[in-house]
Amino acid sequence: MEDSATHIDKLVRRNARLKSLIQKYKQSHHLQHALLQLSEQASTVAELTLLYPAIHDILQSFIPSKSFYVVLHNPVNDLLELSYFADEKDGLSVPLKYDQHFKEGLTGHVFKHGKTSYFTKEQTQQAVEKGQFKALGTPAEHWVGVPVYRDKTIIGVMVAQSYDKAQSYSEQQIELLEVMSLYLATAIERVKKRELLESEVKIRTRALTQSNQALNEEILHRKKALERQQILFKISELATLSENLEDVYQHVHKIIKTITYADNLYIALYDQQSHWLSFPYCVDEYSDNAEPRPFAKGYSELVLSTEKCQVIDAKRAKSLIKLGVIERPRDIPPEESATSWLGAPLKTSQGVIGLIVCQAYNNKHEFSQDDCELITFVSHQIANVIQAHLANQELKQSHQKLEHRVAEKTKELRQANMHLQMQMEERKKIEQQLYHDAHHDSLTSLPNRSLFLTQLEKTLQHYQRYPEQQFAVLFIDLDKFKDINDQLGHQAGDQFLISVAESFSHCIREHDLLARLGGDEFVVLLTHLTEPQQAEDVAKRIIEIMKKPFCMKGQCIQSGASIGITYSKTSYKHTDEIIRDADAAMYYAKNAGRNRFECFHPLLNATTSQHEAENMHHLDDLPMHFRSSEIITLDESAHAESLLEAFGEHPVLGSTSFEVLKKFATDRIQHFEVELSLLKQAFSLAAQTKLQKVLFPCSGLVLERINFKALCHLLKAHDAKKICLLFNEQEIRYASAVQIENLKSLVAQGFSIGLNEFAKDRCELNLLTEFKFDYLLLSSTFSKRVLQQENYHLQLQGVLAITHIQNIQVIAKGPSIFNYRTLLDKHGLSLFIGKQHALAPFNKETTSTHSTIPLDLNI
Repeated sequence: MEDSATHIDKLVRRNARLKSLIQKYKQSHHLQHALLQLSEQASTVAELTLLYPAIHDILQSFIPSKSFYVVLHNPVNDLLELSYFADEKDGLSVPLKYDQHFKEGLTGHVFKHGKTSYFTKEQTQQAVEKGQFKALGTPAEHWVGVPVYRDKTIIGVMVAQSYDKAQSYSEQQIELLEVMSLYLATAIERVKKRELLESEVKIRTRALTQSNQALNEEILHRKKALERQQILFKISELATLSENLEDVYQHVHKIIKTITYADNLYIALYDQQSHWLSFPYCVDEYSDNAEPRPFAKGYSELVLSTEKCQVIDAKRAKSLIKLGVIERPRDIPPEESATSWLGAPLKTSQGVIGLIVCQAYNNKHEFSQDDCELITFVSHQIANVIQAHLANQELKQSHQKLEHRVAEKTKELRQANMHLQMQMEERKKIEQQLYHDAHHDSLTSLPNRSLFLTQLEKTLQHYQRYPEQQFAVLFIDLDKFKDINDQLGHQAGDQFLISVAESFSHCIREHDLLARLGGDEFVVLLTHLTEPQQAEDVAKRIIEIMKKPFCMKGQCIQSGASIGITYSKTSYKHTDEIIRDADAAMYYAKNAGRNRFECFHPLLNATTSQHEAENMHHLDDLPMHFRSSEIITLDESAHAESLLEAFGEHPVLGSTSFEVLKKFATDRIQHFEVELSLLKQAFSLAAQTKLQKVLFPCSGLVLERINFKALCHLLKAHDAKKICLLFNEQEIRYASAVQIENLKSLVAQGFSIGLNEFAKDRCELNLLTEFKFDYLLLSSTFSKRVLQQENYHLQLQGVLAITHIQNIQVIAKGPSIFNYRTLLDKHGLSLFIGKQHALAPFNKETTSTHSTIPLDLNI
């Protein structure tokens, strides 16, 4: 009996547990389903006004939320503004009435405390009476408000309320609201970005339409020019292909028909000696035979006397007749009188020899000024052709005159052909120049934004097919360009840009692309990269070139270049993303002190508060800690040395070595004070270890005249035999005379020094003999190149030969993999940087020579 009761009790407990799990899974399913719906809406809706109703519909499927609204914080006026409102009792006018007072009500209470709040009607009334907030609008039986966060900043409040006393909110329903609020900020941001993208697409479409219109006009203009050119070719051919004048006239008639209405056409020749007009060619629907006549007051005579093209319609004909300029025969039937008449003189080098006329009857066509220009354009060429054939006829009558005039006219025709050929070549050059001007900057002759974006799009498409072929984009902004314009004038600014463009072109390879985006912004597209270091090498060459001051009119201004670098990534789908990231890295380089380069990091696009931006480069505000790296041999056994490095928690870059952070310091005094404090802490840590030597990286700043005395005082106050000061090879290479003298002074005083990041960009062996170094740390870049290229192996052998003579210990950096160290061991290296061990945080307040942190670096 007892066993049965015990069994039943177990079943009851198991049943209760199953019900609890079912409820839990049901709640999880509701949460997952709601989030999926929210994500789908955020990906599909086109604007925020559609997103909020969609969220409201999702919520109503799971909780009582007929009354639902969302308020967002406006940082400009520090108010809570209504973004969406739906209520069973209050109309839209009610919340708008209290729009300026949201912060004083229950919504403001949630926004102020940043926590989810649930109030019944009685609890709301009690809180109002206690003065916690004010009552706004119709009181609800059940009210729940959930804060909306973006990152760690509250940006608004999402509220659901019920006027039905029986419809309360359970913990699961409140949890659903909280989960929805977590994704609301992300959904809003996605929709905003989509709205912005659609706006940019509209703007670019409008610009493209305008560009197409201009291009169509240019095409039409060129088409007309080409047609005229073809007409000239056809006319010039008449001089050589036609054997008699009748053929010439017929071909001329065909050509004129391609230009304008020419169903009725005649050609008249004028004899200046006899003052008679003859009509060798006439095609007319009323009369095909025109008899010669003396010079009178007709339309043809008006063209000959004025030597200009004339367009005569019925109205002008009456005016000319009234003025007495024209006299018309009275016996011409009205239907045989031209309603529109067009005549152009045939001019040659010897004067006007006649005219060519087109006329229309019964208003079949109305000649315009455009027709006049076209026929004038070809009439000069036609005149030359006719004149040439007339000359040939006269030359047949006289043999001597024939030879002379044939030679003369042949020469003229050759000149005409040469002129036409020159025109063709000139037009080709003009077309090429137009294309060049449309895709290049007028000042520097570099490719412009349009050509660069076109090439970048091709490069991105090629990379998407062949991801192994890497590329990089460098966004360059010139420093102090405004100072050059203001102090030296805009003409000097233009000369500066031209000089910079020429200098930059010497820093890149032949197949790379340098372009000017506008103003003082340049961009470089590097293709066929084998390693990221190549892009950094280009940036360094550009920064080195910009160190030379720009001088004009006796004044010199030191400029510089802030460079942002982004590398090819499979996540890039559009060129805008590449330009955006390179631009973000450039602005970070500019904010970090200018005249430097920075590579893009995803965190550079993260939202940074104003306070964080202002303090981003204050080293003394950054939390710091130490990491120790063992110096090991090939068999993983620990050596008697260890590398001690400081790291800081940067607001953008995250956990970053002090070697990187100190490049961003804008205050040199602050930089030195922080570095001196780090060195004090390093002495304290080294004193607690069993190691013979702790290698600690230092900057060249400690070697400057104003700082060196404090450095020596610190070294003498501690056991300096356990510390080796590592100096960056690039800093020593460009060190001043004072810094070099102080570095040699350290060796003379018996302090240990070493060379860090050796041969990162070039291998200068003279540095190894100029100073007495105890340690040499090869850069990981050089170690990698030794394994890939034979010539770097030869350089390494030279390094090892000198270090052996100088008694310098060589340590390699690189991946912590056995195969890597084995390969380098074959080249003569036996010491490597081992694993890193995180140590206790750096105490900035510690100034004593003895650390209280219990550490043992010999882990």
